Amino acid sequence: MKIFDAAAVHAALDWSLLADAIERAFKGTAHVPLRHAHGLSKDDALLLMPAWDSQIILLKLVTVIPSAPDTVQATVLVVDRATGEPLAVLDGEAVTLRRTAATSALAAQHLALPDAETLLVVGTGRLSLWMARAHAALRVAGGDRHVRPLRRILVWGRNLESAQKLAHTLEFEGLPVQAVDNLEKASRQAQIICCATTSKAPLIRGDWLAAGTHLDLVGSFKPDMREVDDAAVVKSRVIVDTYQGALAEAGDLVQPIKNGLIQRDHVAGDLAGLLKKEYEGRKNSGDITLFKSVGTALEDLAAAHLIMKRDQR
Repeated sequence: MKIFDAAAVHAALDWSLLADAIERAFKGTAHVPLRHAHGLSKDDALLLMPAWDSQIILLKLVTVIPSAPDTVQATVLVVDRATGEPLAVLDGEAVTLRRTAATSALAAQHLALPDAETLLVVGTGRLSLWMARAHAALRVAGGDRHVRPLRRILVWGRNLESAQKLAHTLEFEGLPVQAVDNLEKASRQAQIICCATTSKAPLIRGDWLAAGTHLDLVGSFKPDMREVDDAAVVKSRVIVDTYQGALAEAGDLVQPIKNGLIQRDHVAGDLAGLLKKEYEGRKNSGDITLFKSVGTALEDLAAAHLIMKRDQR
């Protein structure tokens, strides 16, 4: 059995190849049961996320322990589907960072305006760095989708110093980035707004959003978490990564549905349907689109295939 550390995982997951693999996975027939969440204590949790296809079985184990130095830890086990033999253990955090960011950037290729040039990243945690990288990389690699590369990346965080540090890292990599301290002003300027926070109170207001804005929400993964207010959800054309995950766990949708502000059918579709062209993601240039992702082991499965394939070269 092979072990792939974070460096090996990142090296194997080229943004364009990963986005293509994720698209194939969403169009495919892999089995992805609903993940199981177990409370280890009042604050600590264990998540088990399985998925499999004709070649491999994948199980992702995630622990959420707020009192630990690293709150979230993850490990991915890959097993041969035919024999049940363990094949590999993958660094789960690296897999999660890459596949989450690539999925959002893939969705943005279909939902954001083709000429969108300004990205606002809200949040300064570890995922935010990778979200910016993925959106920037896949705007460049837009292929036949004719997307325009980003000309500006804005970074906002509750702590300006943290935002400046993240911006400095991206600037060193050659990206056109700056830290900002006025979230409303930045929101009004951006055509793509990516939120990757653990906020329980809305950060982005609907009345800040210009026509044509695309919202990419990845931070809220519990019913009591919010990144945008009700007005933003009500005025948006909403697409989710998966119905079963987003409608059960995403506070940005669960709360307005529970309060009667929107109905279940306000969710226009899921990512699989979007990629299969079963419906339009964006009907016109004035639509405000919203992609809500809570994550699925299907994305981990796609990443695992790329990692194993690279190792066999």
